[in-house]
Amino acid sequence: MVITYSGLEFFRIQSGNLTLIFNPVSKGSKQKISPPRFKTDIAIVSLNHPDFDGVGGLSKKDGSQTFIIDGPGEYEIQGIFIKGFLSSSNYDGKENINTIYKVTIEGINLCFLGALGDKNISESTLGEIDDSEILFVPIGNEGVLNASDAYKLSVKISPNVIIPMHFDSVGEKNSLSKFLKEEGITKLAPIDKLTVKKSILATKDGEIIVLESSNV
Repeated sequence: MVITYSGLEFFRIQSGNLTLIFNPVSKGSKQKISPPRFKTDIAIVSLNHPDFDGVGGLSKKDGSQTFIIDGPGEYEIQGIFIKGFLSSSNYDGKENINTIYKVTIEGINLCFLGALGDKNISESTLGEIDDSEILFVPIGNEGVLNASDAYKLSVKISPNVIIPMHFDSVGEKNSLSKFLKEEGITKLAPIDKLTVKKSILATKDGEIIVLESSNV
């Protein structure tokens, strides 16, 4: 599995010939991030907002429509298991529904918090995601978690790897530095992609990995 980052909360997960994306930006977004211009099998949206719901016109390599998930529930597609859990966000100054997702792919549990704004997520949801091996956590305040709350929640979930997001183009300045400081890290060089194997994940314990954002 290979994970790459395109800014804000837009991630691409490549597993063999399968492509899955989280929170792609739309053409209506004011962010300087390109919408997806590649074939996609599965697109997952946590919040109905132009910065996160760019799923219009997506298709698979065979020309069929991309499988789109945009709310709570249980899904299975092409051997990928996905669960969505209700939460909330105040992104862009508006109270809205945000969906937290747990995705099992290649036997690895990913947890994508999306534009989560409420640090007090339900105990039932915590129970569902506490076996997550990779956690995507938003930081930046202004409608999503601030750096301190994001770190505390990450520690509570206790994944093998923590990937911060939402810090580069919107929100509070220096939020990434503040998040890293919570872990006692003064600086962390970003990497262009993360290649993941379950055997390697087992050797990590809450390691923070920053992915460099690049347009696709």
